[in-house]
Amino acid sequence: MTEVNKHAPSRGNILIDSGECKGCGLCVESCPPECLELLPELNAYGVHPAHYTGEGCTGCGICFYCCPEPGAVTVYRLAPPSKPLVQKDAGLQAGVVGGSHAAAL
Repeated sequence: MTEVNKHAPSRGNILIDSGECKGCGLCVESCPPECLELLPELNAYGVHPAHYTGEGCTGCGICFYCCPEPGAVTVYRLAPPSKPLVQKDAGLQAGVVGGSHAAAL
């Protein structure tokens, strides 16, 4: 089994409607980063609903696709952090000639 880095920033967020969850545990068993669990409290159906622990979600959506209850699981993919822009002078300081564009013919 693959080792998941628990300290990596989450790339997704999961919302689980505890009123819709039937407590089957399919999402918990199928979650690759193991960031879902069944709550010890019972919901209105008398089952232990699934719950997102709050960290480690990769946004893969496997929990959504394996859930037999439509609307119980919603997965949001978070926008990746923006990459820093390279300053125009950085290429000149490194000795790069020609800039970032190809030469015109």
